[in-house]
Amino acid sequence: MTIDADSAARVAARRQQYHEADVVVVGAGIFGCAVAYALANQGRSVLLLERWMHEPDRIVGELLQPGGVAALEKIGLGHCIEGIDAIPCYGYHVLYHKDDAVLEYPATDPVTGRVKAVVRRNMDAKSYVAAKAQNGSTNGSAKKGAYDNGQKQSKRAEGRAFHHGRFIVKLRQACQAHENITVVETDVQATIHGENSPEILGVESRTTLQNGEKKLDFFFGQLTIIADGYASRFRKQVLGPTKVPVVRSKFYALELIDCPFQPYGFGHVVIGAAPGPVLLYQIGTHETRALIDVPDREPAASPANGGVRGYIEKVVIPTLPLEVQPSFRAALAAMGEKQIPKSMPNSWLPPTKQTQHPGVLLLGDAMNMRHPLTGGGMTVAFNDVVLLSELLAPEKVPDLADSEKVAEAMKVFHWRRKAWTSIINVLAQALYSLFAAQNDRQLVALQKGCFEYFRRGHTDEPLGMMSGMLQEPLTLARHFFTVAFVGIWINAVEVCNGGSLLGLLKAPLALIDAVLILWRACVVFLPVMWKELQ
Repeated sequence: MTIDADSAARVAARRQQYHEADVVVVGAGIFGCAVAYALANQGRSVLLLERWMHEPDRIVGELLQPGGVAALEKIGLGHCIEGIDAIPCYGYHVLYHKDDAVLEYPATDPVTGRVKAVVRRNMDAKSYVAAKAQNGSTNGSAKKGAYDNGQKQSKRAEGRAFHHGRFIVKLRQACQAHENITVVETDVQATIHGENSPEILGVESRTTLQNGEKKLDFFFGQLTIIADGYASRFRKQVLGPTKVPVVRSKFYALELIDCPFQPYGFGHVVIGAAPGPVLLYQIGTHETRALIDVPDREPAASPANGGVRGYIEKVVIPTLPLEVQPSFRAALAAMGEKQIPKSMPNSWLPPTKQTQHPGVLLLGDAMNMRHPLTGGGMTVAFNDVVLLSELLAPEKVPDLADSEKVAEAMKVFHWRRKAWTSIINVLAQALYSLFAAQNDRQLVALQKGCFEYFRRGHTDEPLGMMSGMLQEPLTLARHFFTVAFVGIWINAVEVCNGGSLLGLLKAPLALIDAVLILWRACVVFLPVMWKELQ
């Protein structure tokens, strides 16, 4: 939808002078910037409010999966991952005790766009790096621009990793440059209710003036979209008092400089040694992010044992590959002896229908979160924006003040988004349950089954789902329970001593274990899936 220059000027004046727009967006983060830009592209007048416009220094939102890159391009913000020293991401490198496997993102069919699932044994890092050097490719697979029998070969998908703050700055700059968006630095305090109805008319905020004084401000819109993140101050008001994130652990972050860890361009996941997984992924030419999972009430991280720093130094670092240990110690030393690394809670919050409060929507991490282990948060956010902008398009909802039409659109939004969000959310929670297993025999058996399944090459569809490229929840269930049966088989071989005569006498124990492992798989998978599908 386009309008002439005079009309655009009048609409802009209303935003700037009277603080009135079609849409008020609270929070200029990942979701807020994207939804403001997408709606503005449809001709909507948008007020984008942000408490603090400086470049954020946070450890969230640093890995964008291939499905998220595709969604970002659909929104029109694909250029925002350029010029920020972003690093290509080709998949995952999983280290399990002394074994490892390199898992590449799948290729897609150049005609249909569907994920091409090919089973092939995945190489370890040493073999992968050697193969990459031999074929001279950018990611160890087909060379860019290669052709086979006159047909262009499928190219494997790529994600991007970067400094969160640099990416946010680019998103905000894109919004500031858009003629239909006015960005205001102000601290939103409360929503504004209608006098004779429950409808939300806008928000009340405090704006800091140049002399340091805080001025009371009001911003009005036909629709208010709140995207104020995982620590949302509006969650209980909009979603209800019972909508509280579940937190089982925290990620503590270090920034490693020139860390010599191969293969290049992969997210490294270290599991099976420390009580929680450790993630490493490069976010700049010289910088690598390390995230150390510390479970709640972990005894080894208690003050008596030196706290989190003591836990990282004494428990985590000795379990890591030798080549990265000096970088970890250098990062801790650079912080000073008493400083604790930055942290973030690893939260799970199932989605909620957005139909009960006319005039307001609460979206992004404020509404739905998953464990950041698989790096799916931004991919969910950008795909949500693509769907939301489609459902609220002017030809479908001409007037955003029409709360009935908006509510109908949000009913569709709630169910249609599950094709990808339920997969990404369930994978994140289930894999964390497996990867954080230490003393639970059944979970350890599932952990072994998962790694063996990955190593044998059954990864194209799982990584396609994790990356937001494949949207088939039933395929997720099939792979998860196949992993369970692989774990049962591995456990049976171990219990029965490889099938020896003496070991066969332990077959009843292996059968009991099989039942318990399958039960534990159901306990891990089904409750999370049930919550996601409500």
